[in-house]
Amino acid sequence: MRIVLTVAGLTLREAARRRVLRSLAVLTILLLSLSAWGFSRINAEYGGLTSGESKLAAALVLNLVMFGLSLIAALGTAFLAGPTVAGESESGIALAVLARPVRRVQVLLGKWLGLVGFGAGFVAVAGAAQLVIVKITTGYWPPDPVTGLALLAAQAVTLLTLGLLLSTVISPMASGVVAVGLFGATWIAGVVGGLGKALGNESVERIGTVSQMLLPTDGLWRGAMRAFQDPSLLSQFSEAFEGHPFLSSAPLTVVYLLWALLWVALVLALAGLAFQRRDQ
Repeated sequence: MRIVLTVAGLTLREAARRRVLRSLAVLTILLLSLSAWGFSRINAEYGGLTSGESKLAAALVLNLVMFGLSLIAALGTAFLAGPTVAGESESGIALAVLARPVRRVQVLLGKWLGLVGFGAGFVAVAGAAQLVIVKITTGYWPPDPVTGLALLAAQAVTLLTLGLLLSTVISPMASGVVAVGLFGATWIAGVVGGLGKALGNESVERIGTVSQMLLPTDGLWRGAMRAFQDPSLLSQFSEAFEGHPFLSSAPLTVVYLLWALLWVALVLALAGLAFQRRDQ
């Protein structure tokens, strides 16, 4: 366990030195600044809204901004996961580490743990900052912010685990591109499935269901949206929730959360197996 924690610490230090972290910081500051301006204009431009309508507007825009943060987290974790294995193997750094009495599984697990710390930390800090901005500018505070941020962090962990698996078989850049591409494709499939549900088309609805099982990122995202919404909105504006990409009408089930956990464990195990068999 000491070796795993040591590798995790080294992975965090290495991530802090990469240029991608600076890019993430710039994108995050820009998004938070734009959201602060946007939320401040809700009351200024739409002062005649009822309390329910203002809550709906705040929840809708909050989910939109949180999706932007989740996208930034996805980009960061996916493109950080790639160089941790494929990049070090190509550069020969892994040779120096693996030549010592250290098991490859310990190295991979340590890198994964370090990336989890990075992804969860980013979501916690950026997400909390966004919630404070919303509170100051509109007075809105989501009913379950801790659960929402936890699900966003779980989404980032899911994607970085996939990126880590991909990095054991393809190049660093390719692994990041494929992981982010799958993230986007799953979200689009979820939107299509939501439209199918709203239209009563079971075949189209099944597209979203299957995609959320194959890659749980969109399912976790929809659970996070639900946590950021006032529960009274669903009863007041039920029609607005039908097929909307930034409003969620149903909470996550315990079974789905267990499946997401099992999915991460299985993909991490596959990454460990692929890394064990990889030629240096």
